[in-house]
Amino acid sequence: MAQRPAEAGARPRVLVLNQYYWPGVEATAHLLAELCEALADEFDVTVVTGMVAGADEAGRTEKDGVHIVRVGSTAYDRSRLALRAANYLTYLGLSFWEGLKAERPDVVLCMTDPPVIADVAMLVARRFDVPLVVVSQDVFPEVAVALKRLDNPALVELLRLATRTYLKRADRVVAIGDTMRERLVAKGADGSRIVVIPNWTDTSDLEPRPRDNAWAREHGLADAFVVMHSGNIGHAQDLDTLIRAATFLRDLDALRIVLIGGGARRDELKQLARLLEVEQVVFMGYQPRELLAESLSAADVHVVGLARGLSGYVVPSRLYGVLAVGRPVLAAAEPDSETAKVIEAVGAGVVVPPGRPELLARAIRKAHDGEYDLEEMGRRGREWVTGEGDSRVAIERYRTLLREVTS
Repeated sequence: MAQRPAEAGARPRVLVLNQYYWPGVEATAHLLAELCEALADEFDVTVVTGMVAGADEAGRTEKDGVHIVRVGSTAYDRSRLALRAANYLTYLGLSFWEGLKAERPDVVLCMTDPPVIADVAMLVARRFDVPLVVVSQDVFPEVAVALKRLDNPALVELLRLATRTYLKRADRVVAIGDTMRERLVAKGADGSRIVVIPNWTDTSDLEPRPRDNAWAREHGLADAFVVMHSGNIGHAQDLDTLIRAATFLRDLDALRIVLIGGGARRDELKQLARLLEVEQVVFMGYQPRELLAESLSAADVHVVGLARGLSGYVVPSRLYGVLAVGRPVLAAAEPDSETAKVIEAVGAGVVVPPGRPELLARAIRKAHDGEYDLEEMGRRGREWVTGEGDSRVAIERYRTLLREVTS
């Protein structure tokens, strides 16, 4: 697609499409809000997003320099596939209509949430004859197939065609890891148009706090050995393995395995914990952003899981927050995943295979018994993420990318 420079003297206009945005608790909502608010000092940014349960009504608003168009999509509980599909379809249709009506942008940018929003963004970009930038947060439909959430052959092939279409036509595709880049090339993306920009965290906002902090004391964790998962409790995180690992650790009286967050499998996993009678396992809801540094720092070690078969198709962004507060990571992930590669290269934790609760339990026991230098692992992780995974680094890379496609 031919590039058209922004009008002389005018700030380039960026039209952004993603179902989740502020004040949503999803990782993409938070990351995209940080990105758009940072870009707003140089670009005129408009975000077309969906409804958030219990939040604002549909309409137009502005926050921190970003124009927000919230379409009236459904916002049902996503634990049921049919209701999630309704959320997707209503957002896709309404965002397409809003995109067509928008003031002519200089570039269209989208994240892959929901996955086929990139096809909608492609049509909008073609309508205005402007470049398309797709930020691939996961690779679809391979994620759904690997998790056995999608098994209809005709639908799988249709979704593969939809993905290949936008991958081949996008002016730039952002992969959030090197393994993901390989997956995208295999699906038909032009390697010369792929830019690797990992997700990030604000390391000035998320700094290490003492383990014995006010949040830990409030929740009775100050005197415990805390193993934590903080983030989405869905199908990709392999949290069955963490809960089953607790059955091998019943003798550790001070152990607490804390799962913070929400998602499609939260109720199911709570039931599994009750069935297995693992009283060390504690569930909590999402914590307010202003308490995140304390809640993450309350852990002795964090578990970042990624289900088997998802290497390169999903990259858990919560890893960066854990490293930012200087806590070590037990990664239950395949060795070629971005998570495992970072942990091993940096020396910020230990990697075990996914789906092996006995091996994860062994690693937890070693951490509890002092066989790992947890403080040194945390220090290395903090040092790495400050230089490589900080929001300033990633956002500057996005600035450079958008300048290139709008010049």
